[in-house]
Amino acid sequence: MPKWLKWLGIALGGVLVLLIAAGAWLWNTKPWIPAIELAEPGPGGQRVNQPGLIGNFYPGTGEGKRAAVLVLGGSEGGLGGASNREAQLLAARGFATLAIGYYRLPGQPEKLEDVPLEAITRALDWLKVQDAVDPARLAIMGTSKGAEAALLVASRRPDVGAVVAAVPSHVVWQGFDWNFMPVKSSSWSADGKSVPFLPLTPGGFSSDIYTPALAALSQHPEAVIPVERITGPVLVLCGEDDSLWPSCPMARAVKERREAAGAGLATTLLAYKDAGHFGVGPPLADGKKVPFMLTVFGGTETGNIAARQDGWPRTIAFLEAALSPPAKPSVATAR
Repeated sequence: MPKWLKWLGIALGGVLVLLIAAGAWLWNTKPWIPAIELAEPGPGGQRVNQPGLIGNFYPGTGEGKRAAVLVLGGSEGGLGGASNREAQLLAARGFATLAIGYYRLPGQPEKLEDVPLEAITRALDWLKVQDAVDPARLAIMGTSKGAEAALLVASRRPDVGAVVAAVPSHVVWQGFDWNFMPVKSSSWSADGKSVPFLPLTPGGFSSDIYTPALAALSQHPEAVIPVERITGPVLVLCGEDDSLWPSCPMARAVKERREAAGAGLATTLLAYKDAGHFGVGPPLADGKKVPFMLTVFGGTETGNIAARQDGWPRTIAFLEAALSPPAKPSVATAR
């Protein structure tokens, strides 16, 4: 055997060993899976830990009963720092807020498969009876999969007076597992039954497996969320350069369906040209280093930062207008 062929065999064997070791490391560490967070309550907040309900509650500031907002995170699951921060910022503006986890926490589903909507409706019921809360002024704010859930729950709960859906979906999607194990059912369940869903279309090297699946929506009309049943105003925000899923086409579908239903359903769409999936939420803190994740799912650094700077104050203004207390009737002066 030629010496060069022998050395080639040794080199190839070494490469194979390295590839196997790297594959084993990747599968054991699974660096693509988001860490499960259980954010601690910030100043003025309290942990809520009851059967079927884990969250952080912030009663807000001010006198009298206040409007309340339930805050939902996305597919990362747990109770993350992002949704907890949103709840804190809204509480500082006078809202009572509750940020919850609905899967990947103790006692909750490990996969985003048939996650009970009751985890969210139970949180709404708990929030409504708090001393600081005016139960007639209630909203849900969700991001990504949390926006999908917010629209779905609000379409079934007439007591929800407003919805903020950031990078949303207008349909219920098939569930998924961060371990890439097969999931054949819906993301959500209600009363123990899977909510009708749109199946995913496995893609090649694209991270967006949702756009191809939308082409088959006509075959699954029952998967469309009946957003026309939400009687209160709806705000949808999206990034035109979202590479995770087509948040702007889906946000427009929400607006179009509500407008087609008539009845004066108020729907506001904020679409940002150079923003991606992370171009929503509060502005970055002054002086804080821009996180790498900001542009992972589309948009430029400048575009995502600008979208957040514009979208967050408009989100607060929307909630303040939508949840403002009813005007007191004027008292006629006796003559």
